[in-house]
Amino acid sequence: MFKPISLYIGLRYTRARRSNHFISFIALVSMIGLTLGVAVLITVLSVMNGFDRELKNRVLGMIPQATVSSTQILTNWPELAKKVEQHEHVKGVAPFTQLQGMLTAQGQVAGIMVTGIEPSYEKKVSIIQNHMVEGSIDSLKKGEFGIVLGKQMTDSLGLGLNDNITLVLPEATPSPAGVVPRFKRFKIVGIFSIGAEVDSMMGYIALNDASTLLRLPDGAQGVRLKLDDIFLAPEVADDIVKDLPSNFYASNWTFTHGNLFSAIQMEKAMVSLLLFLIVLVAAFNIVSSLVMVVTDKKSDIAILRTLGASPATITRIFMVQGTIIGVIGTVSGAILGIIFASSISSVIGWLNTTFGLNLFDAYFINYLPSYLRWQDVVVIVCLSLLLSFLATIYPAFRAAKTQPAEALRYE
Repeated sequence: MFKPISLYIGLRYTRARRSNHFISFIALVSMIGLTLGVAVLITVLSVMNGFDRELKNRVLGMIPQATVSSTQILTNWPELAKKVEQHEHVKGVAPFTQLQGMLTAQGQVAGIMVTGIEPSYEKKVSIIQNHMVEGSIDSLKKGEFGIVLGKQMTDSLGLGLNDNITLVLPEATPSPAGVVPRFKRFKIVGIFSIGAEVDSMMGYIALNDASTLLRLPDGAQGVRLKLDDIFLAPEVADDIVKDLPSNFYASNWTFTHGNLFSAIQMEKAMVSLLLFLIVLVAAFNIVSSLVMVVTDKKSDIAILRTLGASPATITRIFMVQGTIIGVIGTVSGAILGIIFASSISSVIGWLNTTFGLNLFDAYFINYLPSYLRWQDVVVIVCLSLLLSFLATIYPAFRAAKTQPAEALRYE
């Protein structure tokens, strides 16, 4: 079978045992360094992509992506919803009324943000219906004072479906016994589990029940929007408000979670840069190993030159040898990285549960997410192969400049 002489000799040099074991050790270290660098880079990027995805899909699936609110209660909110829904980037509209308070049950107290909703509209803008573990948001009906809570909240209070709980509002009500806080007893008609911080801080009641608690006419404080692109939220909200009366104002998710998203993006960029340096160092090790190989093979190079091999042929021989090291290291790292990225969530979750480490208490979700993007794998592999190839150029050109007479003088 025909083989180009440079490819044939380059492969032979790669497979051959060397008399200088230190050179073999440096080549092995280069390959291992490249493997670990690529594997760790793929794994860490997958974790950062996981945090990014969970923020978009879970947290931003529950909190409003954008809102249009009024300083006055909106008794005609369906008209506003119909008008807002005509915007090209708006995919869903739902009314809301928000109130803050405390939940008390069995001697336990917890703060909560309660949102009054219309279940049929809420399904258009929220993912809550996809994460109900007990009950349904359709059970929220006017005058029945039902409430839907997160699983973290109910577990911390020791409650379950159909249990009663008291909502205390931070407003005082005069009475014969003095000024007392306003409170209302609710029945838990649904429990959701998002796997994020919203499980312990958000609750839902019927829209009209929220108006009753606040002693307002039946209506809504505003409408929340679901958009086709969350990054257009500031522009879309402002564009809608400019065509409404002056008592309307807009808000969007960048006010509440924008810093968190920016921090994830910055961490992703910085961690990627730092880990890419590992790959770069491994590529420099390829340079070192090839330079020593060239020194060790000077007599072989001289003989090849004497037999008629051109400088270009000598260059290609050592470029083949270095490229083989880069290909093996990169492919091995990519395979390990894909395996690690696919299994790290379950492994870390098992360690966290088994040993009670509470690793994710400081994060907005209670587990380690991982999302493998094949585009990232392709980019990392291509960059690693490119660095490996570039690392072969200097040693290969140095080998091509070897003078036969000088190399064979003392042989």
